[in-house]
Amino acid sequence: MLACDTDEVPGSTVTYTEERAACAAATPTRQVLWGDFHAHGAYSFDARNYETPVTPDQALAFAAGEPVLIAPMDDDGAGTRQVQLDRPLDFVSITEHGEFLGEVAHCTTPGSPGYDDAVCAAYQGEADNNAFDFGVMLADPTPSRDTTLCGDDGDGCQDAAAERWQAMQAATEAAYDRDASCAFTPFHGYEYTNTYGVSNLHRNVIFRNEQVPALPVTTFEAPTPVALWRALDAECTPDGTGCDALVLPHNSNLSNGQLFHRDGYGAFDDGDRAETWALRARMEPVAEIFQHKGDSECRNGFGEDDDPACAFEKLREDGTDLCGDDELGAGGMRLWGCLHELDFVRAVLKEGLSIQVDEGVNPYRLGVIGSTDTHNGTPGLVYPVDYPGHVGTVDDTTEERLGEGNITHDTLINSTGGLAAVWAVENSRDAIWEAFQRRETFATSGPRIEVRLFGGWDLDDDSCESEDRVATGYTDGVPMGGVLAEPGLFDDAPRFHLEAWADAGTELEPGTGLASLQIIKGWITASGVVKERVYTVAEGTAGSLDADSCDSTGGSDHLCTVWEDPDFDPDRAAFYYARVLQVETCRWSQRACNDYDTADRPATCDDGTVPLTVQDRAWSSAIWTPPS
Repeated sequence: MLACDTDEVPGSTVTYTEERAACAAATPTRQVLWGDFHAHGAYSFDARNYETPVTPDQALAFAAGEPVLIAPMDDDGAGTRQVQLDRPLDFVSITEHGEFLGEVAHCTTPGSPGYDDAVCAAYQGEADNNAFDFGVMLADPTPSRDTTLCGDDGDGCQDAAAERWQAMQAATEAAYDRDASCAFTPFHGYEYTNTYGVSNLHRNVIFRNEQVPALPVTTFEAPTPVALWRALDAECTPDGTGCDALVLPHNSNLSNGQLFHRDGYGAFDDGDRAETWALRARMEPVAEIFQHKGDSECRNGFGEDDDPACAFEKLREDGTDLCGDDELGAGGMRLWGCLHELDFVRAVLKEGLSIQVDEGVNPYRLGVIGSTDTHNGTPGLVYPVDYPGHVGTVDDTTEERLGEGNITHDTLINSTGGLAAVWAVENSRDAIWEAFQRRETFATSGPRIEVRLFGGWDLDDDSCESEDRVATGYTDGVPMGGVLAEPGLFDDAPRFHLEAWADAGTELEPGTGLASLQIIKGWITASGVVKERVYTVAEGTAGSLDADSCDSTGGSDHLCTVWEDPDFDPDRAAFYYARVLQVETCRWSQRACNDYDTADRPATCDDGTVPLTVQDRAWSSAIWTPPS
């Protein structure tokens, strides 16, 4: 069934895998849709321990624009602080931790078979970090369930997990608009929480439609990433069952190199190495580059010239020990161990070029998205004004948000989170899914900055003035996420049409102008060294900021340019992605500090722990050029 059909724009059709009405607002040249593919609520073992009461159905309603009550709980178990989005999301997935779904059900449901068990008694204790006891189990290379709570075979917890998983599915289906209005699109999903060595190897697993496995594949069943890919490939494939899954790695900034190193933990098994690379590339087309636990784009100090914009929202201090090229650390989830260059997506894209030379396949042609990773059941809540926190009772007061956090979660150094965006024909599961498959996705650090990037060999210099520039970008080039034809077929260097629009803002959070457009290039030299360079290709009007009042002015509403690579070598593979920078604004913490009288301000307001200001941004997925 086709949502729309035109010969003018390649890929302007949608292939439906489910019964639904065609969307009335189908757009052959694709429309921008805003979402969050990383959100936790009351079914997640850590969020529930921090008094998050928001169930999946309530979190979905919140994403669609309804108010919700968040932690702390009152005596009746209801939330006590009301929050609401002033701009609902277009799509979302509530990705509760797949691990411990059953255990949390037992420990929070009076009368459950395990409610009075010692494990549950500890989880129900007074301290706000009892989730740590569960979380530490996931650091073991072969994690196993607690037999006293789950039974020797684990069925006691798996049966309870199945009930929770079914409840999640029911909530997601009930929230889905299958009529022609296509107002809101929720996806089935969960988080795979592999924390080997207290390093972050986490992934979110998202399903295309209502056809999903009977239970989530978790770290208990698949203790390595390659085991996860193989299990999902076996249980949920496009052929026969109608099930299809994509896997989104996230928070590589906390992975000590383990998440993306070519020989990292669980990257391979006894299977064929080239086949595993291909499997990984198919299962993981997109990675999360930003969320409330910081920025994973890039970091200075690994040998290239410093990029000033790479200092943005870093969790770990300057001077943190750096891993060697072949050294992998541990403990990153708690900011321990060494930092690895491959903790950051820019370096991962470069590593993909190197692997392609060495092994004949690029497993890291990754698109990018942002998300929140909220643990309050509040997907899309990214406002820096009156920011309520993201982790239940860990940061439910201003004093706690400006403090250090607890044994499992930080507070002051965290951001408010990011957003996922796609260019899709319509707001339906299949259309959004296909956008992810072709990597036509981008990320923001919170604002709704729109960005379009097209690459081609003969794009016109006056493309920005053309009313048909978007359609031409598709017909004469490729959009973000695409791969250009071999340069040997053409005489010129590639050209890129880059265009961005500032977030218009809302009454709660007025919009902020754009400062500049940048293109980041990575390429491999004849000697096999992978290099990078940042080009500023357009600049907006100058901005100014008063950090005491947080009044920000200046910047441009719209920037557009056509840029040709002046350093192109047709014999060398390369990638190009866009970064769009806003003018500076106050960080959420500075806004909170400004609400205090000078004498009462917490020490962290003035001790330099975090910057007073931020330069929010958007990142596009890359475009690749293969060697001739």
